[in-house]
Amino acid sequence: MRGQIRRDEVESAVLKAPHLTGLRQFPATEISVSEARDWARSLLSLGVPSPVLDDVLLLLGEVVTNAITHSNSGRAATGKVTVRVVRTGRTVQVQVTDAGSSTSVPAVRAPSLDDDTGRGLWMVDMLADAWGFEHNENDTSAWFRLTGPERQGDGRM
Repeated sequence: MRGQIRRDEVESAVLKAPHLTGLRQFPATEISVSEARDWARSLLSLGVPSPVLDDVLLLLGEVVTNAITHSNSGRAATGKVTVRVVRTGRTVQVQVTDAGSSTSVPAVRAPSLDDDTGRGLWMVDMLADAWGFEHNENDTSAWFRLTGPERQGDGRM
């Protein structure tokens, strides 16, 4: 018998796995922001270092909030947002899809110090390695990607 498995051994095995994908739909309501973050945390807590996980969860919350606030999903009583989380090696990509909007598309704006809102995509633009969106007549998907640093000496995250 080998004994107890160490956390770093588990994390190393997780990183060597080809990918981890999660897909979940949430009601387009405010409570779904924290539920989406909790769900993503449970998917990524092993194999993603805390600083990267913190950034992923922060940006996920911002993108879900935008989907609820600015899309037709948030305007309908039965509106939904769909969250997809993919981890491949050291890279995490998150995509949030909503029912779109005929009046707006995701856009970064520079908030003033007096603004109470409007920093979501600005933060995504500042923290993510890459981000973007796709908009058509049926829906809008916003995505971002973060890649964690390699650990010193052993090539792991």
